[in-house]
Amino acid sequence: MRHLRFLTLVTLVASMSLANAPAGRGADDAPPDWRLPAAGASVLGPFEAPAHEYGPGHRGIDIGPADGAVHAPAAGVVAFAGTVVDRGIVTIDHGGGWVTSVEPVAATVTVGDVVSAGDPIGELSQGGHSLSGTLHVGVRHDGEYVNPLLLLGRVPRAILLPCC
Repeated sequence: MRHLRFLTLVTLVASMSLANAPAGRGADDAPPDWRLPAAGASVLGPFEAPAHEYGPGHRGIDIGPADGAVHAPAAGVVAFAGTVVDRGIVTIDHGGGWVTSVEPVAATVTVGDVVSAGDPIGELSQGGHSLSGTLHVGVRHDGEYVNPLLLLGRVPRAILLPCC
């Protein structure tokens, strides 16, 4: 009987904790109308999640060939437009913890500019680790990198099935 009361208490505490837990990272609360920032582009380099925060990986996707024009993937506010090391980067804060960065880009926007999905934000340039003529697209949610293809519905959600 004592064991049953203990299990009931543990179950109650766990369910209360889960009810107050933040929602998981996924496309359900993603910026509306998110799209690839280059027209007619295809994915050439896939997202590869690192095993840990500082581990190796590819924290975004590389797309190309791009025609040169780079567009806002969703509405937001330009949080950064400038050079980091050897490449131009534009970062857009979409709200709700969602941030998109694109590189290498010669920016035509400045910090604080409000952009709508599809607005021009720059031109494809050179530099960085991407192959010439490709655009690197990184997406973060609450500071954690996520696969940009999740926002396009191109990655099916994993469904765990009962075993045996």
